[in-house]
Amino acid sequence: MKIGDLSCRPEPIRLFLAVILCCGASGATFADEAFVDIRHFGAKPDGTTLCTEAIQRAIDSAAARGGGTVRFPPGKWRSGTIVLRSDVTLSLEEGCTLLGSGDLKDYPRHQPKIRSCADQYVNQSLILGEDLDRVAIRGRGCIDGNGKAFPGDDWPNRPFVIRLINCRDVLVEDVTLHNSAMWMQLYSVCDRVTVRGVTLFNHQKHHADGINIDGCHDVIISDCRFDCDDDGICLKSMSSRACENVTINNCHISSHCNAIKMGTHSLGGFKSIIISNCCIVSPRFSKVMLGRQRGTSGISLEIVDGGDMDRITISNIVMRGVSVPLFIRLGDKGRVVEPGTPKPPVGTLRNVICSNIVATEMSPIGCAITGLPGHLVEDVTLSNLHFSFEGGVQEARNQHPIPELPATYPECIMFGTLPAYGLWCRHVKGLRLINVRLRAASPDLRPAVVCDDVHDLDIGGLDVRISPGAESGVRLIDVNRAIIRGCQPDGSASAFLGVEGKASDRIALMGNDLRGVRRTHVQGEEVGDTAVRAIGNLMVPPNQ
Repeated sequence: MKIGDLSCRPEPIRLFLAVILCCGASGATFADEAFVDIRHFGAKPDGTTLCTEAIQRAIDSAAARGGGTVRFPPGKWRSGTIVLRSDVTLSLEEGCTLLGSGDLKDYPRHQPKIRSCADQYVNQSLILGEDLDRVAIRGRGCIDGNGKAFPGDDWPNRPFVIRLINCRDVLVEDVTLHNSAMWMQLYSVCDRVTVRGVTLFNHQKHHADGINIDGCHDVIISDCRFDCDDDGICLKSMSSRACENVTINNCHISSHCNAIKMGTHSLGGFKSIIISNCCIVSPRFSKVMLGRQRGTSGISLEIVDGGDMDRITISNIVMRGVSVPLFIRLGDKGRVVEPGTPKPPVGTLRNVICSNIVATEMSPIGCAITGLPGHLVEDVTLSNLHFSFEGGVQEARNQHPIPELPATYPECIMFGTLPAYGLWCRHVKGLRLINVRLRAASPDLRPAVVCDDVHDLDIGGLDVRISPGAESGVRLIDVNRAIIRGCQPDGSASAFLGVEGKASDRIALMGNDLRGVRRTHVQGEEVGDTAVRAIGNLMVPPNQ
C-alpha cells in the first residue's frame, strides 16, 4: 500500500492522517520525503555504474531531514563504501542487489575511535557506521560483497560487508547476505543490536564468518539461516568490553569451522549468554577453504586472551555430522589490543549449563573440556545430552599423555584424537554430568568419559556403551570428591570405573546397575585403599 492510500486503514488512523494533511502542506511533504529513492540521486541499476556517491547523497539527504528510509528498488547497484547516519534505514526491496565494487580503491580505510584487535586486520567495509543511533538495514533484497574480486588471503585488502562501531539500537532484518571478502558482519561495542530473519551464504573466501559480535551488550540474533566457510556466529571481545546479555535462538547454522563460537579473542570476556533452539548441520557446499567439510565444532566456548566467561546457558540444540559437538577451553594465548601492552593474565571460565542437546554422526575425536594447571574451568553442568560418535579407535590411549598446549590456537582438533570417545575433562572444578547418553557407532576401546584433575564431580544417570575389550567405561585420574550414581552402562568391560593417580580420593560409586560388567571398579596401586567406596550397586552374581 502506498503512502496516502487510506482505503485499508482503520477509521481512527484515517481520521488522524486526514487531520495532519489538513493542517498544512508541511505534514504531507514530510511524509513524502521520509522515503528517499537512490535513483533520484543518480544511481543506476545496471551492475556496472559505480553508485557510491549517489547512494551516499541519498543517505545524507535523509539524515539532514532528521532521518528516513533510503530505498533500493529492484536492480543491481554497484557501490564502494557507504557510510550510515543516525535515524536512517536502508530498505532493500525484493529483486534488489547491493553489489560491492571489485576495486579496493572504492573502499577508503577507516580507523575506529575505539581501538581493538580488529584494527590489526581490516579497516575497510562496504557498509560502515560509527557512533550512530537508530540505524537499520531491512528488506527482501540482497547484499553481495563480491568476495571473489579480492584474490589472495591478505587480510588488510579484504573489506567487511557490514561494520558498525559504537552504535545503539541497530536492526538488520530479512535481508540476504552473500559472498563477503572477509567477515560478513562485524558489530563492535554496540548496544541493543537485533539481527533477525537474515539468510546468509558465505563460501568465497577464507575467514568468511557469518556474523561477529565484538564487545556488544543486549544483542538478539534470531530466526536466521547461516551457511559459511568459517565460523557461523562468533562472539568476540577484542577490547576490554565484554560481550554481555546476548540471546541466540531459532537459527539454522552450517559451517566448515565452528557453527557457534565464543572466542578466540576474549579480552573483555563473555557474560550472560543464552543459546537455544538451534539446528546445526554440515554445509552442503563442498569446497572447503578453511576447516573441514563436515564442520569443526558445533559449539565452542573459549577464553584464551584473559577475560571472564560467566553465566552461559545452551539448550535445545540438534546437530548432525559435525566433527565435535562441544568444545570448552580455558587457555593462555594472551593476545593484546596493541603491541607493547602487558599480556593479560589467564582468564576464568565458569557457570556453564548445556542441556537438551542431541548430536549424531560425530567424528571419533571426542569432546574436550579443559583448563590449565592452577586455572580450572569451574561449575559446568551437562544434562540430557545424547551424543553419538563414529568411534572405531582400537587403542585405549592410556599411554599417550596429552600436552597442555596453553598458548596454542584453541580448536577442538588441537589435542588430536582424545583419550575418551565421548567426553575428556581436564583441570575442572564442579563438573556435573546428568542424564548423559554417549554412543560409539563402531567398537572403540577408549572409555566413554575420562576426567583428569577434576574436583567435585557428580555423575548421575550416565548411559554409555562400553565396547568389548575396553578396560572401563569411565576413567578417573587424580579426581577428588566424586559421586557416580544411577548409571546403567551398555556393553561389557572388566570394570565400569577405572581410578588412577595419587590425588584420587573420596570417590563414591552408588546405586548403579552394573550387571554388564565384571567389577564395579579397578584402581591403580598408587590409589589409596579407601579412596573409592562402592555401595548398593547392582551386579551379576559371580556364579552366573
